[in-house]
Amino acid sequence: MTPTTAMEPAASTPQTSPATPGLDDRVTRALVGAAVGDALGGPVEGWTPEQIAERHGGRVTGIVGPWHGENWRTARPIAPYHKGDGHVTDDTLMTHALIRVYDRVRDHLDAYAVADHLVPDLLSPRWIPELEAEALPLQRIFLAEKWLVARLHYGHVDPREAGAGNIVNCGAAMYMAPVGLVNAGHPEAAYAEALEIAAPHQSSYGREAAGVFAAAVAAACRPGATPDAVIDAALALAKDGTRSAIEAVCEVAAHHDDVESALAPLRAAVEPFDTVGPDYRSPALGARRPSRLHAIEELPIALGMLLVGGGDYRRTVLGSVNYGRDCDSIATMSGAIAGALGGEVPADWAETVAEASRLDLEAPAWALAQVAREVFARDLDRRRAHEEAFTALAGA
Repeated sequence: MTPTTAMEPAASTPQTSPATPGLDDRVTRALVGAAVGDALGGPVEGWTPEQIAERHGGRVTGIVGPWHGENWRTARPIAPYHKGDGHVTDDTLMTHALIRVYDRVRDHLDAYAVADHLVPDLLSPRWIPELEAEALPLQRIFLAEKWLVARLHYGHVDPREAGAGNIVNCGAAMYMAPVGLVNAGHPEAAYAEALEIAAPHQSSYGREAAGVFAAAVAAACRPGATPDAVIDAALALAKDGTRSAIEAVCEVAAHHDDVESALAPLRAAVEPFDTVGPDYRSPALGARRPSRLHAIEELPIALGMLLVGGGDYRRTVLGSVNYGRDCDSIATMSGAIAGALGGEVPADWAETVAEASRLDLEAPAWALAQVAREVFARDLDRRRAHEEAFTALAGA
C-alpha cells in the first residue's frame, strides 16, 4: 500500500472549508468514496461475515488481496477476474460510463440517452482492472448489464420499456450516484431522473432502488445534512417493498453504533424482503423476479450501515464490506452517500485504488461537477420560462 498523502484537487477546483464542503468537494468525495468502497468489497463479495473473518483472521480493515490468493486466475467462481489488491469492479466501470454520458449530453438524461450514449460506451475498449487488460466493458459487466446491449443495440427495443424482463437486482442502482450529484440538494428530481435512466435496464424494485439511491445521494449533498436526514429523504420517496425494507433495516440500525454487533441484526431485518435467500451464490427459485413486496438487499443495508457508522466514511464502508454477500455494491452505495455528506476518504486507500486500477478517480468528479453547474443553470432558465408562461396564463 502506498504511503498516505493528502489528495490535491485540480488547480481549477474551488477550495472549500473541510467543515462545510461545497459542490466540488462533495462530488469528488462521493465518487472517489464509491470507487474505494467498490474496491474494498470486491475481494470478499459473496461470502458471509463469518467466512470473511476466518479468511482474513478478523474483520477486513483495508484493502486486501484476492480471496484465493495467487490462484485467482483459475479459482471458481472468481476466475478470470483479479478481485482485490485495489481493483475496482463493474460498479465503478458503470458509474464512470454514466459520467461520460453526462459529459457528452451536458443536461438531464433519459432512457434514450442510455441507448444513444451509454450502450456505445459499453462497446468501446477501455482498461478493465479486474482483467488487467484493455477490453470492452461489455466483457466484464454482469449478465443483467449485458441486457442493455442485447436489448438496445441488437434488439432495438423502446428504451423506456427495455428493462422489463431482466432479472431484478441492484445492477441499475449501483451506478446511479452521478444522478444524485447532478441533482445535488434536490432528491425528488434525482429520484425521477434515475427512474427514467434505469428504465432500459431494470423494472420493479430494481428500478425503484435506483431512484431511491440517487435521491439519497442528492439529499446527502444538502449543507448540514445528516444520516438521519438522508434516511428521511429516501423514505419520503421510496415505494412498496423498498420503503418497507429501508424502514425495517434502519429501525434496527438506530439501536447500534458498533458494526460487529449490527451485522447479524441487519441481515435479519432485510431477509424478509430479499428474494435471493440465505445462500448468496445459490439464489432461491423465486429470486430476482418483479414484486411489489420485495426489495434488493444492497440499498437498505447501505443506508443501515450509514446510520451504524454515524456517517463516518471509514466506519460506514468497512461495515458494508464486512457484511459480505453483495458487499462491493453495498460499499459502493454507502461510500457514495458518506462521501456526499462530506466524509473524507482515507487518502492511502484512494491512492492505492487509483494506482492499482490505473484510473484517475478524481477527473470524473471534476467533469461531473461542471456538468451539474451547467444543468442547474439550464434548470433556472427553464423554471423562469415556465413562470412567465404560467403567469401569463393564470393572470397571477
